[in-house]
Amino acid sequence: MLPPHLPHYPAPAKLNLDLRIIRQRPDGYHDIESLLTLINLSDTLAIAPRRDNQIILHTPTPNVPPAQDLTIRAAHALRQAAQGSLKTSFGADIWLHKTIPMGGGLGGGSSNAATVLIVLNHLWQLHLSQEQLIQIAIPLGADVPFFIYGQTAFARGIGEQLQPIAIPEQHYVLVHPNAHIPTAQIFQHPHLPRNSPSTPNPSYAALQPLRNDMQNIVLQNYPPVAAAYRQLQAYGTPRLTGSGACLFLPTDSLEAAEYIRNQLSPNLESWAVSPLPIHPLKTYFQK
Repeated sequence: MLPPHLPHYPAPAKLNLDLRIIRQRPDGYHDIESLLTLINLSDTLAIAPRRDNQIILHTPTPNVPPAQDLTIRAAHALRQAAQGSLKTSFGADIWLHKTIPMGGGLGGGSSNAATVLIVLNHLWQLHLSQEQLIQIAIPLGADVPFFIYGQTAFARGIGEQLQPIAIPEQHYVLVHPNAHIPTAQIFQHPHLPRNSPSTPNPSYAALQPLRNDMQNIVLQNYPPVAAAYRQLQAYGTPRLTGSGACLFLPTDSLEAAEYIRNQLSPNLESWAVSPLPIHPLKTYFQK
């Protein structure tokens, strides 16, 4: 439960409309290229500043030690990066209401971390720029910089090199199969493609046909995802987002997405969602 007397801040999910693995680097990480958009499925946070140097998450995630929770790590990273700017020992109280499924490839944890960075930058009056926050975000996870960037983007590298890209207006049927897929496990799979050609001048047209290089590995190894894929396939060409487990199907309208969603098995968690061209907290960076 979020405290009703505090402002509530959104942390929207994302979709990888396209995801290609270019190479595995000597450090073990992978260079990727991905087309990312925000959607209107969102977690919500309440955040209040403290002045006693404590950072407290009042709604801890089960089985996740606080020191490993991305919201806590983001707050500590921001404080460490801005230590010289802090005139007192700032801390924070953080509450999180989860809607985005964990392990679904929707970036919920990364989005939570980005919202903490954006909001605490404002509450602590650090006045760091968007680019400065992106630099702080990079060590936290591949998707965190995108959520700070806050608009539909083409990502390179490990996700930190971002540029705007235009996409047609679409809506999506989004489903969450009963599976939790560890991203690291998919990246380590021996049969994962790691040699997709780079797209030097990315555009929506240049990326056609859209795909996800992780999709076949996930479908072959996670039967609940394959079963959900077959259901969606009756209405079009679904794709995996991130490393899954969530799948999405583009449609021309929200009404069409709702119709298809209503045809799916009732035990399959699903949503009809729309894109968010701009992050709701993007105004925090306007002068």
